[in-house]
Amino acid sequence: MLIIIIFFIFNNLKQHKMVVGSIAAIGAGLAAIGAGIGIGQVGKGAVEGIARQPEAAKDIQSNMIVAAAFIEAVALFACVIAFLGTK
Repeated sequence: MLIIIIFFIFNNLKQHKMVVGSIAAIGAGLAAIGAGIGIGQVGKGAVEGIARQPEAAKDIQSNMIVAAAFIEAVALFACVIAFLGTK
């Protein structure tokens, strides 16, 4: 009887780890999609700004690169947090 109970507990823990791992993968995927959308919006805004004021292209480009780096950092942080949740 004890062996059967241990088997059911172990089996449930295994399924729990699979569910948590799946949710972590979904979270990491959403972080990557969000980063892609965010960088796309930053790039779109930069191109529109450069088209309206070509003389400010260097300032706009440097600000765009900094904003894209911040977006990537947040996306990487979200992926790390999602994968840390699996342990």
